[in-house]
Amino acid sequence: MPDPQDIAEFIAGHLSRAHDARPIYRKLADAIAEAMRSSMADAGEHLPSERWLAAQLGISRVTLRRALDELAADGLLKRRQGARTAVARRVEKMLSTLTGFSDELRSRGIEPGQRWISRRIVNPSPAEAMALDLAGTDFIIRLLRVRLADGQPIAIERAAVPQTILPTGEQVTHSLYDALARLGAPPVRGVQRIRAGLMSRIDAELLESSPGSPLLIVERRCFLADDRPVEFTETRYNGESYDFLTELRA
Repeated sequence: MPDPQDIAEFIAGHLSRAHDARPIYRKLADAIAEAMRSSMADAGEHLPSERWLAAQLGISRVTLRRALDELAADGLLKRRQGARTAVARRVEKMLSTLTGFSDELRSRGIEPGQRWISRRIVNPSPAEAMALDLAGTDFIIRLLRVRLADGQPIAIERAAVPQTILPTGEQVTHSLYDALARLGAPPVRGVQRIRAGLMSRIDAELLESSPGSPLLIVERRCFLADDRPVEFTETRYNGESYDFLTELRA
């Protein structure tokens, strides 16, 4: 991490060039954001302490906190009571390609991981039965896990696959799509629905965040080459760490 003094001097220099009539906290937020864009502080690294930085910049801690709160609300910083402010890691996912979580992260130089919660053979819920064209008496493999990016929890994933396609959950070690490919049943197309939500207490505990923090909830339904449904997954992404991208063409 760069020397804290270098960060303070960079921010001070940016502030000195801001001559518009915006409130000082907004100018300060822009200056800190520019420091992050200039790699003065990379994802996961901590900023200098509030007390020290406010003294170096000659501003009040109230003004500094307001600027940091603005950046945290935009998902650029991660603030936690009793801990130093850290630069947030954000993961980008393309919406136009059918890729699994692990492949998506590896393509961006991030190491995927997981914490298994359960792998069970159960009857489907009404939503799962409808999505997978199953009867309520049929069986599915339900996979529940926390997905990690470089060791940090980023999403809660609940996947359902017909047992006729995936006999046991133990066949999935890391990538569900790799397991399905080994069984000769790779998904070839899918549809997604995205909505916003807020973390429950349980969501927050699993994602190491705070209740009420933003969620991006994605429901994905995937199909085999013969149009049979093969997967129905709900993934609850930490909205402070995940961005969805789509390419538009004229």
